Amino acid sequence: MPILHQIDPVAVALGPLKIHWYGLMYLLGFGVAWWLGRRRVRAGRLPGVDDNGFSDLMFYAMLGVVLGGRIGYVLFYDFGTFLQDPLMLFKVWEGGMSFHGGLLGVLVAGAWWSRRQRLHFFDTVDFVAPLVPAGLGFGRLGNYIGGELWGKPTHGTAFEGWGVVFPHALPEPFASMDAATLRAQFDSGILDAFARHPSQLYQATLEGLVMFAVLVWYSRRPRPRDAVAGLFALLYGSFRFLVEFVREPDAQLGYLAFDWLTMGQMLSTPLILLGLFWLWRSRSAPTLQPEPR
Repeated sequence: MPILHQIDPVAVALGPLKIHWYGLMYLLGFGVAWWLGRRRVRAGRLPGVDDNGFSDLMFYAMLGVVLGGRIGYVLFYDFGTFLQDPLMLFKVWEGGMSFHGGLLGVLVAGAWWSRRQRLHFFDTVDFVAPLVPAGLGFGRLGNYIGGELWGKPTHGTAFEGWGVVFPHALPEPFASMDAATLRAQFDSGILDAFARHPSQLYQATLEGLVMFAVLVWYSRRPRPRDAVAGLFALLYGSFRFLVEFVREPDAQLGYLAFDWLTMGQMLSTPLILLGLFWLWRSRSAPTLQPEPR
């Protein structure tokens, strides 16, 4: 039976101050990354780096996520609006973050930090890769709680009956109904035809939980340079490409080609190829040995 999505996106409201669940999910993601990263630093997984050096890396990485994610969204998904209103780049409260942009931001930040620390760039990337999936998973949970980035309709498919009715995805007059009226309409069964795939939860599971478990397990012992980064790129690119088949494409873009290719799939294809290349290259790469503190 379909589920009606009626989750308040605001976690805490203190007068005019509102703390959204999406923001808390970001904090949780950074918190897990910080905790895991410090454990790995103290286990000597990044020789020569202490807690202060790791704190600098996390600071630069967080800047890369926010700045890269916002700039990437504008360039990849909403460039037309940006040309009409360049100031929309700074309107982060209106939403709009891109993983691929955030990834580029983190890579730039990692390159800057690695140069200052005189470390090989890919040793840094291999170290950071297992820290990322927690943020991806919590971020997708934030998308679900906020009722955004939903999937395609499940009505008339093999998945009919287990979809989610997202109020913001409903047509009028349902979209403007209050919560109680909408619940009555849902209980009558009228809204079952508007149930959609909870693609945010699919992504939270694959990009978050599965990738976290696999990468943490894989990186528990020293691996050749490029191997962990390659596995990360391959897994994320593959999972994102697959989920895009049941995710609603961005309204302002639609499908880019073949009536099925989305921007998310186009941006994920290079990650799959890079992942395969880095894994192949790792076969002849040196292995960084830990130096426990």
